[in-house]
Amino acid sequence: MAAPTALVQIMNTRTDNCLNATGQRGKCFLVDSGELQDYLVDFLENEVGSDLKSLRNVGDLLDKLREENNVLEEQVLTVSSSVPPKVFAALSAAEEARCSLEDLLQRERLISNMLHQHLQGAQPWMDNLGQTLNQVDTIERHMKYLRCLQHIEELSAAVQQCLMTSSVWEAIRAVDSMAMLDAGLNQSGCSHLQNFLRETLHFWHKIIKDRLASDFEKVLTQLHWPIISPPTQSLTPTTNCQELNSQLELLVTQLLALQTSDNLLSQRALASSVPSVQPASSATPPSQAPPLCLPIQIMLQPLSKRFRYHFYGNRQTNSLGKPEWYLTQVLMWMGNSSTFMEEKIQPILERAGATISARVELCRGLLSLVQEKVASDASRLLYDDMIFCHLVEEVLQFEKELRSNQLYPAVLPGLLHLLLEDAILQKWLTVEKKMAVEKMDAMLSAEGAWSSQYKDISDMDELKAPDCAETFMTLLQVITERYRTLPCPSAQLKFLGLQRELVDDFRIRLTQVMKEESRCPLGARYCAILNAVNYICTILGDWGDNVFFLQLQQAAVSLGEEGLLGGLGIMEVGRLASLEGSLFEGLLALLDRLKGDMMGRLLEWTIREITEKARPYCQDRWLSLPSQHDQSTMTLSSSACPMMLCVRDRLLNLHQVLSLSLFQLAWQGLAERLDNFLYQDVILSNHFSDGGAAQLQFDMTRNLFPLFGHYCKRPENFFKHVKEACIILCLNVGSAILLRNLLKESEEEMRDWAGAEDPPPESALHELGVYCLAPCDVLILLNLRASWPGQ
Repeated sequence: MAAPTALVQIMNTRTDNCLNATGQRGKCFLVDSGELQDYLVDFLENEVGSDLKSLRNVGDLLDKLREENNVLEEQVLTVSSSVPPKVFAALSAAEEARCSLEDLLQRERLISNMLHQHLQGAQPWMDNLGQTLNQVDTIERHMKYLRCLQHIEELSAAVQQCLMTSSVWEAIRAVDSMAMLDAGLNQSGCSHLQNFLRETLHFWHKIIKDRLASDFEKVLTQLHWPIISPPTQSLTPTTNCQELNSQLELLVTQLLALQTSDNLLSQRALASSVPSVQPASSATPPSQAPPLCLPIQIMLQPLSKRFRYHFYGNRQTNSLGKPEWYLTQVLMWMGNSSTFMEEKIQPILERAGATISARVELCRGLLSLVQEKVASDASRLLYDDMIFCHLVEEVLQFEKELRSNQLYPAVLPGLLHLLLEDAILQKWLTVEKKMAVEKMDAMLSAEGAWSSQYKDISDMDELKAPDCAETFMTLLQVITERYRTLPCPSAQLKFLGLQRELVDDFRIRLTQVMKEESRCPLGARYCAILNAVNYICTILGDWGDNVFFLQLQQAAVSLGEEGLLGGLGIMEVGRLASLEGSLFEGLLALLDRLKGDMMGRLLEWTIREITEKARPYCQDRWLSLPSQHDQSTMTLSSSACPMMLCVRDRLLNLHQVLSLSLFQLAWQGLAERLDNFLYQDVILSNHFSDGGAAQLQFDMTRNLFPLFGHYCKRPENFFKHVKEACIILCLNVGSAILLRNLLKESEEEMRDWAGAEDPPPESALHELGVYCLAPCDVLILLNLRASWPGQ
């Protein structure tokens, strides 16, 4: 029993070694006495077991455990011997770093004290030097101020000297230098110097400008400017033409050189007058155009005087109700002056390097006079509908002639932006709606409202639109032409919304008139209303594909216009954005519904009249009619004549009163209803002998179908039930028996095998030309035959 004792010693030895190596008992594998005994018992059980003969191996086991113990002791000793030198080296390095840090801190405190003492000693010197530098800076600024003032006086003296010696070019250059100096002092705080410079610049600029303008006006007078009436050859000077042209070019070039200072002074004057802007300033377009060049400004002065003399104040020509007077006058001045500007002024501008058009500049100057006048008049006409409407018409006509006849660039504003101000635009929309509603009332109550003005011209009357519908769509087209040229998409969309309102209002009015006429759907007025609805649908459908309305559609989607897109879901807006739909879809749906209701009522009334005429034909004795072989010739059944005459008359009447597209729908719908009626009330309600079946087939194929043959090539295709029923009823006896047996067998097989596919009777029916009727329907028709063997 020495093994347990040795094992206990080994375990104790390992525990002691662990304590000696780490000094941390909690991290060693320790066990109490109870656990140790359990461990030893398990160990001996595993190593020795119950075999006593194996006790001879205890010595080997003890040697093995001793070797393991020695290995563990060597490892613990190696670790414990290597740790202390590393720890000591780390502690030594930390101590050295601490000493070095203390040394550095001591030196830092010393240097900081020395620096603080030095700064305290140098502070008086710094204060004295700062005062000296401030004085130097003040003196330097004074010197610059005086040099600038001296430069201004030198430029002023130079201008004076140049003007005294008539050296205009040098004077212009000196003034231009003043303008550049003023621009350089724009950010300066020397307000007195700036004011002095600007006053000096304005003084000399005005003197030079007045002198050049006086000479320029004299030359223009000799050249017969302004040209008030259309120019003639006799007005062209002949004696000193070359000299005048030279003087004109010199003066225009000098005035162009004075443009920089003139623009600067104009901007200063405009900025100073901003707080006192008058209401007429609304004539200024949103995007400020560059100022007119000086030569054009001077050329505009006599025209401006004439314009203000005639169209302002108490003159008879200043009439609010006659805006065409001043608009036409300005257009005449533009046209009369265009040749002079292109032949006399434009070459000089090009040689001077100016990238402007003399004719466009003159038009722009004259247009500014008109803009001011129109803005003033429009605000005074907001409470007079007739004169306001007249002003809008004249402004639109002026804009059209300005762009087309005078070739005024589209990038420059005309007069249309004046109509886009909130008050004026709202007034325009209100007047437009008011007058459109009045015209609708008048056109619907007119004597010839429901007759077509092209009724006697067949080539032009395919739509057979009544006069009221055509007048209404013309009204909408005129509104479109009025707002088409507006430069603002949002304003155009407002007019489009107004047009949609008018179309819906007109639809409601048509519905009201239709209800009054619904007692007689075959009447001329009822059909005229149907034609009107179809005509409006056709025009709106064309508008939906028009480029202008497609552009408005894109604008409505991009701007998120609530008035036009309100109530639409994301899918509908997406369809509009991808141009799959149109802004008229909602209106077209309502109009199509009205058209469908009216067409249905018309066809029901027609088929009711036909069925009344067909009652004798339904009650004919089809079972007792003789065989075809017993008759020499086949004739139409006498009982069918009223029905056939009614069908013919109604088709002719509908063809005359309905448009082509509506008539196509009408006769096809009538054929469908008549086919169902004949199949249900004539064929399925009777039994047929061979003669009766032959007579029915003759009545249908030789009399009824040809009535519709005037409007299509194969009318029998629209009477599929009747045509196929006649085929079944007219089969010879043998084929009918075979077909009936086949159908019965197929019906029994279908009943027995519900999963059967492609029943064979259908192929047999197709061979007979029967495609519409089902096998069960064919079996019913075969049972209606009276000529079966044995019967």
